[in-house]
Amino acid sequence: MYRPHFPRSRPPRFVGWAPLRGGRALRWAVVSAAVLALCLVGAASANALDAGTVLALAKSVNEVLNNIRNWIMGVLAGLATVFLSVGGVRYLMAGGDPGEVEKAKTAFKSAGWGYGLAALAPLVVAILKGIVGTGS
Repeated sequence: MYRPHFPRSRPPRFVGWAPLRGGRALRWAVVSAAVLALCLVGAASANALDAGTVLALAKSVNEVLNNIRNWIMGVLAGLATVFLSVGGVRYLMAGGDPGEVEKAKTAFKSAGWGYGLAALAPLVVAILKGIVGTGS
């Protein structure tokens, strides 16, 4: 068996995308997207503040609590959908590996918890309305 001898001090001739291997490309893309989103949100809010626009105007505490309920339900349902998608992809890509199948099942369980909490969000807001005294 022939094995070429390369001195350890000399780097390989073609590195290619080596700096972005091992998940670094994905991390780089996620960080870039987050920075871009923050820049866009910052520019939009700066324009809104310069124009003297009111960013939020609630007519009653009841409306604020309903908005909180909608926000909580949206965030929880969105995160649960992400976990469900990740679990599905992991399960499909497991190829019979028991460790990956367990990770997929854990993601499915997390998605179930997220959907359950999203379903309970109206109950939490109803309790808050009772505490604040705004009624139903």
